[in-house]
Formats: sequence, structure tokens, C-alpha cells
Amino acid sequence: MARPWKRLETVLALIALAVGAVIAFVFGLHVYVTSTAETLHPDARRIPSTAAAAPASEWVSAAQRAQAAVRARIVSQNLPGVSVAVGTGRHVVWAEGFGWADLETRAVVSPDTRFRIGTASIPLTSAAAGLLIDRGSLTLDAPIQVYVPEYPKTTSPVTLRQVMGHVAGLRTDSGDEGPLFGQHCERPADALAHIGDPSPRVAPGSAYRYSRYGFILVSAAIETAAAQPFLRFMRDRVFEPLGMESTRPDPGDEHGAGQAVSYFPRYSADPRYGVDSMRSLDYSCYAGSSVFVSTPTDLVRFGLAINDGTLLKPETVTLLQTPLRLADGKDTGYGLGWDVETYTLGGAPVQVVGHDGDLLGGIVSTLLVWRERGLVVAVVSNTSYADTPAIARDVAEAFVR
Repeated sequence: MARPWKRLETVLALIALAVGAVIAFVFGLHVYVTSTAETLHPDARRIPSTAAAAPASEWVSAAQRAQAAVRARIVSQNLPGVSVAVGTGRHVVWAEGFGWADLETRAVVSPDTRFRIGTASIPLTSAAAGLLIDRGSLTLDAPIQVYVPEYPKTTSPVTLRQVMGHVAGLRTDSGDEGPLFGQHCERPADALAHIGDPSPRVAPGSAYRYSRYGFILVSAAIETAAAQPFLRFMRDRVFEPLGMESTRPDPGDEHGAGQAVSYFPRYSADPRYGVDSMRSLDYSCYAGSSVFVSTPTDLVRFGLAINDGTLLKPETVTLLQTPLRLADGKDTGYGLGWDVETYTLGGAPVQVVGHDGDLLGGIVSTLLVWRERGLVVAVVSNTSYADTPAIARDVAEAFVR
């Protein structure tokens, strides 16, 4: 009969062998993936690009600095394609597409190429809510059930303001495994049946808890208050008045005409190891949280209109872009559909508002608005896990210099 210590010795040896096998497999997989990863753009100088038009003389040097910065980031991140636009005052002053919209056909990104913008859809939806606030059709501190009666009542009331500020305690999806991708919704409220239990995970107003599901509720509230389908209201009251001709709902197939193919990192959520075509997705249920495709030029037009009062009253813009405070008095750093932060630009601290757009858990787009400087920058890529915030900041630095 084997002694206990001998049995333990055998078990430990087997565990060590198993652990070693797993480590060897993971290491081998890493070596294989990194050794076979395709470098999409080996030479920054040879990345194809298409500009909307030559920038005005006062912006030529800035555009040249920005071009160099964008090309360097495309190479270092191994991104298929990137599109960028910059606006100041009331005008788009530079827009250019870089790289491939479709790796298979080698179609080049142009300023008119549409991209999925993911959760950068949220400030667009926030602005639509602002229009209804302006005319008194939406009340921020009303319970969300006033506008979305399908939303079940909870022990702690949840208001529209809390939902828009991500302090309602709502649950969210699980990134690339969200339950809504396999569903189709004609109305935002149709998604509620697929979300599951929407009861607050924490007491409303007690913690900042980002939720993609929240702006599905906001979209449903907009539809009720506007007495009009949500997507039609967005088109009629936001996109068409601002000349955002390329902004529309995601067509839901791999890519519509004039739209970049979407990609996803092949390994370790990092495009440097190569990318594969993103699986077919239906974003209809995400509504104003993630449903839109757009161009940086359209996003810049939107940011400029927010800045100059074309779309909303200045006091409404301030309302939407003022960070909420939690029950304990802490600042959330987030308004009603807008990130709010301060960082150094041109050697000086300055406040910036905007939003990153994530798609299947990874960033694909960035919109940044410097109200004090009258500067707007938008960057989009056609792969998840692109560091578009870094590209946007590089471009902004090029233009403030």
C-alpha cells in the first residue's frame, strides 16, 4: 500500500506536468502568433491616404505635423485604416483618410468612408435629449418609467438624469459576448426583453457605473417624448440640420456601400498581432448607445455645432457637459453623455469634453471638443482596440502649435 506522502508526491508531480504543459502551450501559441503576424504598413511614408481638400495656408504646417503623427501611430499599432478630421471655429479645416478600408480589396480610406463609431454614438443621443429638454418634453429628474413604462419599477427610483450620467446602477453587457448582438429591434424598447434583470446593481446616485444599456433606455425615452421613432428623430433633428450626411444606422451586414470593413484583433486584444474580419453583428438593439456609423468630418461638424450654439442652447450644453456628483459629493468626471476631463494641451491645462467609442469591448473612435479653444478633433479606425485617443491628442497638439 502506497504511503500518503508518496501519493501526494505523485499528485504534485502530475500537477507540475500539467502546469508545465499549459505554460508551454501558451508560450508556443504566443511565439506562433507573433511570428506569423502580418505587418499591415511596414513603411509609414508609403501608407496610402486621401485628403478632402488641401488645407488653407494657415493650417498647412499643422496638417503636415498631424499627418506624420497619424502615420507613426498606424505603424506602431498595426492598424488597417484610420480617418481623421479637425475643426476650428465653424469650419472643418482638415480631413484625411489613411490606410485600408478593406484589407482584401485594398480599398483606400477616404474622408467619406463611413466607420462604426460604437459608443461615440452616445453624445449624439445626448444632444437629441437636449433638444427635447430645450422644448420641455423631457424632464431629467422624472422617473425613467415616465418615458419607458416597460422598464420595471425598482425599490429605489431611477431618474433619466441618473441613467444619462451612468449613476443609475444599471448592469451592462459583457463586451464581445453581449446578448443583444444576435437580436433585431425595431424600437429601442424592444431591447428590454433581451437585457435581462435591469434592477440597479448599486443604489442609484451612489457610484459611477458605465452602462451601454443606459443609453438604450435614453433612446426609448427620446422616442416617447418626441412622439416619433428614435432613428427618424435623430435624422430629422440632429443629422440633417447639421449636414451630417454620412451618419446613419449601422446596416448590420459586414459593411455597407462606402463603409469600412470592421476588424478585430486576432490575439490578446492587440492589433499588433494581426486582425481578422469582425463577425456579422446587428446593432439595432443598442439604439443610441452604439448603432451609428459616421465619418470624422460629420463628428467634427457635430462638435462645432455643439460649441457655437447652432444645435442647442448654451445653457443646455453646459448642463449636458457638467460632471455629476455622487451622493458622497465626489465628481464622476462624466456629464450627461459626455466625458469631462482636464489635461495638458499646448503646454497648458485645458478642459476637454468628448467620448470614446468602443466596439466589442475595444476602442474604435474618439471625439474631443475643446470649448475654450474652439477646437474639435475626431478619429476613427476600423479595428477594435485601436488607441484612437492617443491619435486624437497627437493631432490636437499639432494644431494648437
